[in-house]
Parts: sequence; C-alpha cells; structure tokens
Amino acid sequence: MIIQRLELSQFRNYASSQITFNEGVTAIVGKNGQGKTSLAEALGYLATLRSFRGVPLEAMIRTGAETATIRADISHKDGRTVLIEAEISRIGKNRTRVNRQKLVRSRDLLGVVRTTVFSPDDLALIKDSPALRRNFLDESLIAFSAKYDDLCRDVDHIVRQRNALLKQSGGRLGRDIATTLDVWDEKFAARGTELGDARNELINRLTPLVQNAYEQLSESTSQVKIVYAPPWREIGLASALANARDDDVRRSVTSVGPHRDDVDLYVNELPARTQSSQGEQRTLALALRLAVHRCLADEFQSSPILILDDVLSELDPQRSAALLRHFPVGQVLITTAGLLPDIAHIERVIRISGGEIVEDSYDK
Repeated sequence: MIIQRLELSQFRNYASSQITFNEGVTAIVGKNGQGKTSLAEALGYLATLRSFRGVPLEAMIRTGAETATIRADISHKDGRTVLIEAEISRIGKNRTRVNRQKLVRSRDLLGVVRTTVFSPDDLALIKDSPALRRNFLDESLIAFSAKYDDLCRDVDHIVRQRNALLKQSGGRLGRDIATTLDVWDEKFAARGTELGDARNELINRLTPLVQNAYEQLSESTSQVKIVYAPPWREIGLASALANARDDDVRRSVTSVGPHRDDVDLYVNELPARTQSSQGEQRTLALALRLAVHRCLADEFQSSPILILDDVLSELDPQRSAALLRHFPVGQVLITTAGLLPDIAHIERVIRISGGEIVEDSYDK
C-alpha cells in the first residue's frame, strides 16, 4: 500500500500544497512549527477520520478558513488506485468520498488505506490511563476487521444503556429495574465476553512480535510480557455482573467488564509503567506499534504506510540507529528537524517551511 499523491487545502498551516511520494523511506525535514507533524496528521486522518494528536477536528482547519480538504491517491498491491477526498468543516458535516462515492459509514474506509503512526505522545500508552491501552487494543482489532468495530460499538452502547438504567434506579433495585437489568446483563455478558476473547487472542498474536521488535530496538535480550487478565474473565462476565449488581445499583455505574479492563506491560518482570526508564518505555511503545504493523502486513500481504513523527528526537542514539536499521518493508515516512544518518537509507527528502513544500535530493 503506497500513497502516491497528497493534496492539502486550508489544512493547519497549509494554504494549498500538493506533493507526490515514492516507495521506500522518505524524510520530511523542517524546523519545529513548520508543518511536518501536520503533514503526518493529514495522512493519518485518511485512515481513521481522526487526528492522532487527539485534538478536535476543527483544530485541523487553517485559521480564517471554514473548511479543510485532504485528497490522496493510494495504490494497492493488486494494482488498484483509490482516490480519497476528505472535507473537514467548522459549520457543516464532515464528508469523505472514496472514488467520488460518498462514504456512508466510517467503517467502510477500513482497508482502503492503512497507516501505522508513532508519535512522541505514544509514551502515554505505557505511562498513563488504562483507557489508552484499551483503545490501542480495540483500534488494532478494528484494523483487522470491521466486525470488531461493530463489537466495540455494541459494548459501548450496552454499557451506556445499562448505566442510564442504573441512574434511573435511584439506588434501589425494584422489580422492573431488576428485570430490565437482566436483559442488558445477558447482552453484555455475550458481547463483552466476545470482546475480551478477541483482545486476548490479539495479545497472544502480538506478544512474540513485540518481543522481537523490542529486542531489535534495544539491542538486548530483555524479556517483554503482556498480561491481560481482568478478574471478570476468571469467573465469567455474567457471574461478575451478578456479583457486582448491588454495588452497581448503589453507585449507578457499571463497575466490571471490558470497558474497565487494563493491560499490564512488563520488561524483565518489572512493571513498565512504574519501573522502566523513559527510554525503555518509549522503546516498548514503539515495539507495540511495530508489532501491529507487522501483524497487519502478514494478515493482508501488504504493509501499511509507516509514519514516524519526530521519533528520533525521543530515542537515544543507540535505539535510533537500531530503529533505522530495522525499518519494515514498505513505504516509510519519517519527520525530523535534522538530517538523518546514512544508515536510514533515505530515498527522498521533502523539506518544509511555513506550510510550503520544497522537494530536494538528499544531500548531507
């Protein structure tokens, strides 16, 4: 999967820019604040219809403009070329078209373009709240199949409906409330268990790839362990919900289930969140992203577009060199404020200044 052409209009600090891309490794070079990350953000948006920076979509529209537009030509391994056009609006609906046809559901974009994005913010995946790790698992599942998008939406809907019913109860479990809770608990037990099983299967699949990527990046024989073992899975979600019902009614919230799960990450038997150095945490976060990237490449026999946003500034020289030596096969876009060493095997350099793009041959 290769992005051939990208066109931006009123996106971030880009008034109007168009650029073609090559297969292989492309360096996007420029000083801070010139638009390197914005270019990466535009590419990431085409795959997910959201910003990997976690900002409201309106923030991606250039100051003074009402809409921003992203257009791209994506070539597939089978020879197909797909045109994606996305419009982000301050006042109307955001719209996306694929080959001039309106995209009805965001899930219909799955597989049209796949990207793997790593940014400095990914450190939070290791250090911060369980919600980030849950989202990482669920987004990875969705990248494999649209059926997991339906599953995650179903679980979210059931939890919201169950919570609304608990609030309606006013802290008292009457007959009507109990009967309706039985209905939602049955649905939650089925779909929640399905999501937990899918997460567990994904972790089992990713673990050896994470281990391999971590060893390559750290150039060590460190042991990485990923543990997904929420207590409800030991007794079954139906039993866990029954056990928690009185507390849930009293607190008006669903306290057990996949929406509360966490994933424990270990390096050399120590919890990475609290015991690993920041360099180890960044390496682990990158290893997680690369593992999903390689797993998707194996699954679909086509590598996603790998986007590394300002990664080298966050890694020590040893880990940076190791990353550059172990780029996956396929198209790689790496943003940087400085020059890259020969080991990076850069095939093209795109220089950016103030939202303007200048293409140069690589010349140190």
